[in-house]
Amino acid sequence: SGLMGLFEKRRFRKFLVYVANFDENDPRTFEGVDPKKTTMRDVYKKFDLGQDVIDFTGHALALYRTDDYLDQPCQETINRIKLYSESLARYGKSPYLYPLYGLGELPQGFARLSAIYGGTYMLNKPIEEIVIENGKVVGVKSEGEVARCKQLICDPSYVSDRVTKVGQVIRVICILSHPIKNTNDANSCQIIIPQNQVNRKSDIYVCMISSAHNVAAQGKYIAIASTTVETADPEKEIKPALDLLEPIEQKFVSISDLFAPTDPGTESQIFISRTYDATTHFETTCDDIKDIYKRMMGSEFDFEEMKRKKNDIYGEEEQQ
Repeated sequence: SGLMGLFEKRRFRKFLVYVANFDENDPRTFEGVDPKKTTMRDVYKKFDLGQDVIDFTGHALALYRTDDYLDQPCQETINRIKLYSESLARYGKSPYLYPLYGLGELPQGFARLSAIYGGTYMLNKPIEEIVIENGKVVGVKSEGEVARCKQLICDPSYVSDRVTKVGQVIRVICILSHPIKNTNDANSCQIIIPQNQVNRKSDIYVCMISSAHNVAAQGKYIAIASTTVETADPEKEIKPALDLLEPIEQKFVSISDLFAPTDPGTESQIFISRTYDATTHFETTCDDIKDIYKRMMGSEFDFEEMKRKKNDIYGEEEQQ
């Protein structure tokens, strides 16, 4: 990358090697850093990294949305960068996966998994009211019938009296006839423009997909730019992203309100998700899901249970 000079590259490589070797259970890998006390700012200083490198490391690799992490203990950040580099080595040339036929395949996958566990999936059902007795949810009324439940998960649009507006996000869907410039003609990519680089408080995100994902016609590309609204002129705020996409054949602009639940839901047993924010990598959405699980069950989700064991991989025995 031309973002760094020769010496900066050397220092950054040293930093990445340090991160790769870092093991929070082995003090020999710390090199004088205390993962629970040393701030990330001090770690950057230790490797003498410049501001531009700090910006993209924090925002594009560790996926932080603000610079608050700089003055917090470095362990979390180092683990986030490790996750990025391990993901990079896992599958193809990108640390990200995107479903063929678009994000609609995620609820598809959920519907199938849900059916295996006896769940019922109803599409296109109008919700008339959420039925509450003695302050607790007991069911959902639809077309005169009540589906009874002990717990309910929903998004803010169903419970306007239980959420509060926390901001706005602008999204621009752009149709292009060319890949984004300076991306080696990649048929998909994610671009994160760190806030400092454009004198803002929020990063700007661009996600581009194409016919390779079966979401666009051959030769067409779809780029979605998004950011948190900070001023009275959101279109001007998103301009740095749109400039990267020119020429744009057609664009669709939307500004949506962001909502968050006003209470954790433990009393009413109504658990409300947050509105999707401007990020394109689903990190915050995953955090929200884990948070809802904890509020519902009273404990963290145990991912160890989910890890595929050797004998889970179908057909592996026959191959050996």
